[in-house]
Amino acid sequence: MVVFLAVVGFVVRAFPADASLSATLNVLHIGALGALCTAVYTVFEPVPAILLTVVITGIVLARTRQLQVAAAFAGVVALTWLPSAALKIIVGRPRPHGLTHPFGPAQVDASFPSGHVVFVTALLLAALMLIADRRRRRLAALLGAVGVVAVATALCIDGVHWPADVVASVLWALAVAPAARLLWVDVVLRRAAARLEQTGRHRSGDSRR
Repeated sequence: MVVFLAVVGFVVRAFPADASLSATLNVLHIGALGALCTAVYTVFEPVPAILLTVVITGIVLARTRQLQVAAAFAGVVALTWLPSAALKIIVGRPRPHGLTHPFGPAQVDASFPSGHVVFVTALLLAALMLIADRRRRRLAALLGAVGVVAVATALCIDGVHWPADVVASVLWALAVAPAARLLWVDVVLRRAAARLEQTGRHRSGDSRR
């Protein structure tokens, strides 16, 4: 999926087939809707996103009282979100231009994929991994999907991302999050827990001696 998205990124960079849709959505950036879309972009900027992750991780820790579960949540979000910046640099697709309502200040970094949408999708996927009840998970998935679509649409209306950028971001998160969980939870955290348990046994044995 990562290789596929890289190829797609180079294609849409050379042939922006989503340019007309981008221009159409940007026309909607007026009045209250425009202000709301700009607020959405600001809320999920990198610094607020990190703070939000820290807060939610704290809530997970408080609810579960398990440090490993909280670490699993934060790790899946981080390992899904942060590597997407590498694809953005590799593809180097410019931000949308020539729009009716250009975003200010102009964003000078690359556009494909959208880090904002990757983050929101990663947040949803990591949260779903914590919900055991199927009904609650389905409801959370539905509401979360609506939220992801809303954020993606807002960024296109803002004119900070092309439509292909936000679609690629969702696909990235869907592909990378399970790999992040496998690497971070099933390998790193389990090994760390096993080492701690082994260390505890050694200390217990030494104290008995």
